[in-house]
Amino acid sequence: MESRQRTVVKALLWQAVGLVMMCAVGWALTGSIALGGGMALINAAIGLVAYILYERLWAGIDWGRRV
Repeated sequence: MESRQRTVVKALLWQAVGLVMMCAVGWALTGSIALGGGMALINAAIGLVAYILYERLWAGIDWGRRV
């Protein structure tokens, strides 16, 4: 099982990648860096919490693990 610290670090790094990508998409679709960046920040905050909860849930499930 992964430590909680590792899960959080992985989630933060993944969200950084997603933040940059979402900002670019938001900018491309709206033409506004501010609006695209705002959309990206909201998406990153929601995604970070969801990812951590998802990872912790799966950390407690033994199905599919080899011992």
